[in-house]
Amino acid sequence: METETTYCKNCDAVIDGPFCKNCGQRTKVYKVSFRDTFDDLAASLFSIEAPLWKTIKLLFIKPGLILRDYLAGRRKRYYKPVTFFILTTFVYLLLRNLIGFDPFNDSTIVAEDSSASQLLTKARNFMLLNIDKLLFVFVFTLALWLKLFFYRKRSFAEFIAISFYLLGVYTILVTMNMFYIQYFGEMQFLGMLAMGVYFIYAMVSFFDRRLFLVAIKSVFVYLFAVLSYMIVAFGISYLIVAFL
Repeated sequence: METETTYCKNCDAVIDGPFCKNCGQRTKVYKVSFRDTFDDLAASLFSIEAPLWKTIKLLFIKPGLILRDYLAGRRKRYYKPVTFFILTTFVYLLLRNLIGFDPFNDSTIVAEDSSASQLLTKARNFMLLNIDKLLFVFVFTLALWLKLFFYRKRSFAEFIAISFYLLGVYTILVTMNMFYIQYFGEMQFLGMLAMGVYFIYAMVSFFDRRLFLVAIKSVFVYLFAVLSYMIVAFGISYLIVAFL
């Protein structure tokens, strides 16, 4: 008796087992349900085998390895940099809203003299209240200064990918700092300081040569990137409050 030939619903290849040998999809695919959707989400994001946890671990203990691997094309084994950045930012904003954290409590001021001063003050207040939502600006200022200081090493696009990974780590550090501030005491810029130390370590680990020079350059890259981030974020804030 002949057996009916089964084809993969994803790539149309002939299959004879529980998984397609061509694309890896399961042989039996049922109608999409809410359970399937959330099971897939949990498996891809929070499973121990998922690349997210491996990515976070290596970014903290061996950042140079993961950055070099990703740029060399070994990308399937790691969480993608943009997705990693978006996920960490989303988790930060979610937790911030859940615990009612105000990063710049009582930092807004009111100007009552000229209209120009009022506009600048409103822009400052808007920036302080939304600085976390403008974090994507930091990605590009960091990548820009990395390219200027290490222009022979990598392309600007590669430095952008690196910056998405590093700013994802920054968001994790800021999230931990947020809980410390909320429940223990005021250390507002501890996250930024910790990120500076981590950034120097990550760059030394990434380039893995002329370590002292790389460390010195990294200090300037980080300082200029933060300053540029604040300037651009203020400029965006000014345009928003002035024209919207």
